[in-house]
Amino acid sequence: MPTTLKDVAATAGVSIATASLVINGKNGISTKTRQRVLQAAEDLNYKIRNLNDSNSESKKKTILFLKIAMHGHIVNRDHNIFISDYIDGMFQAVKERNYKLEIATIKNETIEQIISFILQRKPDGLVLLGTEFSQNDVLALAKIKSLPLVILDTYFENMDMNFVDMNNNDAVFKVIAYLESVGVNNIGLIESKIDSGNFHLRKQAFLSSMQLFGKKASSDFILHVDSTFNGAYKDMSNYLAKGIDLPDCFFCMNDIISYGCIKALKEKGIRIPEDISIIGFDNLPMSATMEPPLTTVDISKQMMGHYAIILLDELLHSSDSNVESAVKILIGANLVCRKSVKGDPEVAIR
Repeated sequence: MPTTLKDVAATAGVSIATASLVINGKNGISTKTRQRVLQAAEDLNYKIRNLNDSNSESKKKTILFLKIAMHGHIVNRDHNIFISDYIDGMFQAVKERNYKLEIATIKNETIEQIISFILQRKPDGLVLLGTEFSQNDVLALAKIKSLPLVILDTYFENMDMNFVDMNNNDAVFKVIAYLESVGVNNIGLIESKIDSGNFHLRKQAFLSSMQLFGKKASSDFILHVDSTFNGAYKDMSNYLAKGIDLPDCFFCMNDIISYGCIKALKEKGIRIPEDISIIGFDNLPMSATMEPPLTTVDISKQMMGHYAIILLDELLHSSDSNVESAVKILIGANLVCRKSVKGDPEVAIR
């Protein structure tokens, strides 16, 4: 029996009216509730569409957003909040441009299976969540010539594809510049074991920014952990059990890694920020409420989703989108200063 909106509402613990508002991209719903409803819809394989006018719906072009988890080490429940923000930004943009937005989730499939799914669905345009894409995955997707597509949340500079991503270089430069301004000199990096375009760019930006500020990026202070909370906690616990030396500060590839590492550090009696400072990346909601509140990088995920639709709209209106030059849009970052860095001032965003 097909899943109904009533099933989604019951699973999410909300009214049918609230579930309907979320599914249709309406305003006035809290981020937490919106995330819960979208998660319930995903778990129940409920087909989400942007329904405005049922009489004219069939005349609208369809944009398909594919939430893709190649392995699930980054795209998982821990990060559903920022995927919800992407969807919010896309919903607003499709309403303004009179498209239908359909959302589907693909987990643990090969890139060939993903391409087959896309070709079977035959949308008018496509936005792909590229968080867990490797460079080879993107090269395979470049073979799709039959429809316009935009890859969201990853970026490969020399590839002739359309990307919307965060400006990792700008973001990490602001992190190192900030640490310089508050007198933190000995800085380490906690990177992920997982191959990710954004993680790779952040490491490159870390190394180049350290060099620009005349700081040495010691290999002794570059640690490799899993990108899940439990994995990062376990890996950091193993490092600490070996008695490794610690820098004055660790910059972590994302907030989830920060949370796991902070838990391991605290269990060893290491105080934050008195003994070591920590900076994350993503500004997930928990970052503001944990102890201490996490200093982290914030990038508007809604803006990223919005620009993915704007770019796709341009491609759909092009006379021949297959020969247009590729467009790469990078969204700038802010640093949210809280209490996890020694010397953090009482400011919200810089």
